[in-house]
Amino acid sequence: MTTIRSRNFVPEMPHSGHNKHLCYLVNVGFNISRRNDYLPLVTDPKFICKKCGRVAKDARNLCSPRKL
Repeated sequence: MTTIRSRNFVPEMPHSGHNKHLCYLVNVGFNISRRNDYLPLVTDPKFICKKCGRVAKDARNLCSPRKL
């Protein structure tokens, strides 16, 4: 079993740019802790993620974007 000792632990991302995707941001609480930064990402959505179903204004914020 691996023990994480650092408070600054950064998990390995499944693919490049994942730290900008809504599935990751919501998972780490960005939508709550930085609501004013989160809302512009999802307001007036143009894309939906084929994996998780989240919607976003910009395709770069989704893992598998598809145009709405």
